[in-house]
Amino acid sequence: MQPGETNDQAVDVRPRLWVVSELYYPEVTSTGYYLTRIAEGLTDRFDVKVICGQPTYSARGTVAPKHEVHERVEIFRASGTTLDKNVIIFRLINMLTLGLSVLISGLRRFRSGDRVLVVTTPPSMPFVVAIASLAKGAAFTLLIHDNYPEILIASRKATAGSFIVQAMSFFNRWLYKHSSKIIVVGRDMRDLLVRKTAGLDVPIATIPNWGEVDSLTPAPRNENRLLAELAVGDKLVFLYAGNMGHPNDLESIIESASALRDRNDLHFVFLGTGVKRKWLEEQVVDLSLTNVTVLAPRPRSEQNEFLNACDVAMVSLVPKMRGVSMPSRTYNILAVGKPILAVADEESELGHVVREDNVGWIVPPDDPGRLTAVLVEIIENRHQLPQMGEAARRAALEKYSLRVALDKYRNEL
Repeated sequence: MQPGETNDQAVDVRPRLWVVSELYYPEVTSTGYYLTRIAEGLTDRFDVKVICGQPTYSARGTVAPKHEVHERVEIFRASGTTLDKNVIIFRLINMLTLGLSVLISGLRRFRSGDRVLVVTTPPSMPFVVAIASLAKGAAFTLLIHDNYPEILIASRKATAGSFIVQAMSFFNRWLYKHSSKIIVVGRDMRDLLVRKTAGLDVPIATIPNWGEVDSLTPAPRNENRLLAELAVGDKLVFLYAGNMGHPNDLESIIESASALRDRNDLHFVFLGTGVKRKWLEEQVVDLSLTNVTVLAPRPRSEQNEFLNACDVAMVSLVPKMRGVSMPSRTYNILAVGKPILAVADEESELGHVVREDNVGWIVPPDDPGRLTAVLVEIIENRHQLPQMGEAARRAALEKYSLRVALDKYRNEL
């Protein structure tokens, strides 16, 4: 600002950064939460603007303004259908209509020299943003939360040699080639992207997601209302809280729960929703598993209570998920100071986090026998849990906080 110049007359010299995501405030579903915090956290360094859709997940039914400023971020909400996302044809229609609207918005608003950060959810969004960015001379950065088509292979939705996988891999190469940078949320994901971008000379950065260390804190077990409500306070409680989808190995956990049904010193609590939830509920009934409770999902505002309603938290992935995705709930589990029993590849990002900070155990997917043995080992060595819980909270504060993540985003963008 020049001498005598007022704030209103000052020119904003911050670089302009566009954040493009299907989900954004007031959505608090994982992607919406993370992209909102990134955008708002970067306003000290950038003139941040957002293109997003109307709420279709946790805030479904809310009609947000088409244009508003929230926490110093200017938001442009693109039009699109908001049909039931759980019906595949409706989800595709939502993707197509939102994609077209975002493309038009980007072509209207992007300018030469702008920076654009786009997340890979849904997988079609980066291609739309790439076209608009290239047409207007803006540089786009990919933020990869899930790797496609690998997640389809791991979920057994496609085979490695199928047409859809080959086509997605071909178009991904085009996308990577034209991106200015790629940001991934795990070290195993970076290894995979290095192989997928061989010969393209694209910078790849690793920036993990984070735990909500200010609002989520360890809480006394004997004061937890959920544990009291379930009347399991005298047992060692293992909690699975989060998505129950195709990428999650719930089968091994249920088989272990069945194998340990005669023990009266442990209990499993499942909390969440997803395509495997119905199967899970049926298994509990069919196998008469009195040591398993399945609860409906609870709002993000109640995380501190339900994440503290256990002795050990469980995070599970099916085989072939190494380098594909990193469950973001891991970091909130660390924030409340709970040890983690990870059902995952040992060299996955989840495996790295658990091992290097000594916050739990790692069991390979599809190995219920090994999982059962580890569960018994945990029960017999429960005196180690407080020390692991302290290590988990320390890791969240020192390595997986919003402050740490934003510093990395500022440097990379």
